Amino acid sequence: MCQLIFNPATSGSRMTIACFISGSGTNYERIFEKDPSHRYIVFTNRPGCEGANKARQNKHTLIELDHLPFLASARERYRPGSVPRNCPEREAFEQEASRLIEKAAGRQPDLICLAGYDQWVTDWMVDRYYPRMLNVHPGDTTRGYDGLHWVPTARAILAGDDSLKSTLFIVDKGEDTGPVLAQSEPMHIQKTLEEIESMGAGGMVSDLCEVTGFARSHDITTYKGFKATAGTVYREKMQRICESLQNQLKYRGDWKIYPFGVHNLIARGRVAIDGRTLFVDGAALPAGGYQVGKEE
Repeated sequence: MCQLIFNPATSGSRMTIACFISGSGTNYERIFEKDPSHRYIVFTNRPGCEGANKARQNKHTLIELDHLPFLASARERYRPGSVPRNCPEREAFEQEASRLIEKAAGRQPDLICLAGYDQWVTDWMVDRYYPRMLNVHPGDTTRGYDGLHWVPTARAILAGDDSLKSTLFIVDKGEDTGPVLAQSEPMHIQKTLEEIESMGAGGMVSDLCEVTGFARSHDITTYKGFKATAGTVYREKMQRICESLQNQLKYRGDWKIYPFGVHNLIARGRVAIDGRTLFVDGAALPAGGYQVGKEE
């Protein structure tokens, strides 16, 4: 059955938005700056982080809950960095986080924005809040460009793409597999590297030519293949290129589509969902979601 994600006609125009952060809180800042009129609750698993200080300055309700005490036994059992997504310890942490957030809000939040949050979200969390939890990814999730840090950009380059996109999606139980709400305007790879070079970072375009030439000569089209075959020099060049591109994509993509999706689409009651199909203004979205252009 098709249902609105948020209905201002019945819930009022002021949303309660919970932003989950772990670091600088820049995604949270961009969402808040787009429309300060909503009620914001900021949750962090890293007490004292830069984003928590911003929440205090903005006089927003701040909830700080360190995840490490909850995961201590699991980290010993599996070792740090290998704790399963759906282990009981993660669920216990999320249950306490949700309890604190809902106590502060007086109910469930209208929307949860994972805004630079560094923890996996368990199935328990998805079951509780789907489809009211959003995340942004610096890559085209419809093409399977998942991964952390600079890896999504490397996947796009190795696949032969000439441009990059950010993707805003509804969080589901997969890894960056949820229904896509919006994507950013394509950012041309070589043109962006030329612009970066003009600001003083030399060698970007030549490094790209070297890396892609190496990949073509070895019939490499995947990041897995590149990682297994490329030596240190090519891996370092790829990392430098991708980190520079993703820094630009953050400005041109993430920080544009996240506030747009929250305020221009969801908060205005324009977004509905039926199963995994999203609708904007009654029209079903394509797999790539709403395409956010320069004028928006």
